[in-house]
Amino acid sequence: MSYQVLARKYRPSTFSEVVGQEHILKALENSINHNKLHQAYIFSGTRGVGKTTIARVFAKCLNCQKHDMPQAVPCNECSACLEIKAGRHIEFLEIDAASRTGVDDMRELLDSVQYKPANARFKIYLIDEVHMLSKSSFNALLKTLEEPPPHVMFLMATTEVEKVPKTVLSRCLQLNLKIIPENQIRDHIQSLLDLESIKYDEESLALIASSAQGSIRDGLTLLDQAIAHGNGVLESAQVKALLGTIDQSYIIELVNHVAAIDGDGAYLALSKITELNVEYEQVLKIIISVFHKISLHQQLQNSEDASIKQLAESIDPQVIQLHYEIALNALSKFHVHPHPKQALELCILRMLAFQPISEGISPKIEKKNPKLVTESIASEKNVAEAVDITKAKLKAEEIPAVMDAEEESVVEESNTPSELDMQSWNSIFNSLDLSMFVSQVFSEFEFVSFADSTLTLKKSDELINPTEGLKTEFLEAISNHLGQKISLIIESGEVISSPASDEIKRAQNQLNQEKDALLENAAVKDILDSFGGKIIDESIKKVRP
Repeated sequence: MSYQVLARKYRPSTFSEVVGQEHILKALENSINHNKLHQAYIFSGTRGVGKTTIARVFAKCLNCQKHDMPQAVPCNECSACLEIKAGRHIEFLEIDAASRTGVDDMRELLDSVQYKPANARFKIYLIDEVHMLSKSSFNALLKTLEEPPPHVMFLMATTEVEKVPKTVLSRCLQLNLKIIPENQIRDHIQSLLDLESIKYDEESLALIASSAQGSIRDGLTLLDQAIAHGNGVLESAQVKALLGTIDQSYIIELVNHVAAIDGDGAYLALSKITELNVEYEQVLKIIISVFHKISLHQQLQNSEDASIKQLAESIDPQVIQLHYEIALNALSKFHVHPHPKQALELCILRMLAFQPISEGISPKIEKKNPKLVTESIASEKNVAEAVDITKAKLKAEEIPAVMDAEEESVVEESNTPSELDMQSWNSIFNSLDLSMFVSQVFSEFEFVSFADSTLTLKKSDELINPTEGLKTEFLEAISNHLGQKISLIIESGEVISSPASDEIKRAQNQLNQEKDALLENAAVKDILDSFGGKIIDESIKKVRP
């Protein structure tokens, strides 16, 4: 096969050709130039960052025949350099630990350690994916690593250094390779395309460099795919189709509608995205990336994108952070959802349903959500009216007056202890005609007071404020139940009793009663006493007649 993939065709032959990893290369060059070589090196890092490549270049530096001593720059012309490059040098043994994990393989390898190299300075063993070795193989290697012959050099590479025993790590010089910055991957890809005389555009380079995720090999593999897909030309539209990405403008439109709590607009924008036949998980990742860019610009003012700037100025930072957390949570559970499209839609619905807790609504939100502002003003007015009414009642109590028995009864009913009010409210709440989602939200709220057609509830500080749509459905249900128009005030604080907690207590009391009834049963008591057993709460179930 005459064609070579770009990752193999342009594999670095010297340290200077390696992309990134300057800290590792400098350490190796200094150790070679000063003849201060360790008996064992272990290169760790993620896939495709240059571990095996650096090890091979290092081996060429040690055994290059052009110089009397090891040099940091191999000639790449002598027989040793050419044979190491081709993988057929007799004193350079490259072992794949993933396929040779057994202790017998390791013992066979170590049997040759005692023999001096025939035509090289060092006998070099390159063990790739060393973390795949078995425990017994590591044990067999330990003694040789600790006191190797002077003519032996061990080079090991791994993507999971935490799986390598500490006893092995302590005998090696560990060199941790970093992920390669996106700009370096982009520049490297551009230089290769120039060498290959392939036409490209800037956006295509940026897309491939971003998708590489710090791996130069992954970037070159994607580049090969993109060249084949574009019939020898790199165009952004074809690269997007290959990678399954979409234009950011679609995501910007969706985020705009979500921030404005425009459900219809958000659904229409999401429909446009789904028509592109892209992976839904990839869409969610792009949404997270947009939120990240917006948040960065709000703090650092570092974005040149006009659409990002506009969103950063129009959306409250708390809203961005909340939506970011919702998207991240959805992404973490994406792989377990049976329908990816539904998972994405539910994520957007959560963003529309919730807003962050705040003492006041920022000017940015006021401009985007005038309904929220109106509601806030109305709530403040209700609070003020409630305070005025309370003051008037207190003032009236200071004036002596003669009241008949009926009036006294009315006053006593208006001052009923809050515990009784809570109980009656919990009973009323359970009879309301609410949707499952609205019921779950408001069941966590505690009853505070009800006066002058104003219902005051309290939520814990950890709960998010319900949206206008949820409040509207709730107020409609309670107004229909009580037969009058009701306004709502929501406070924040410690919640002691709520319909949800009341239901939990009721269920626990019922469980305790059923458990006590079982313990009174003579047969059950005899079994428990005989075998030293106990009743498991989860096993108590009601038997249908």
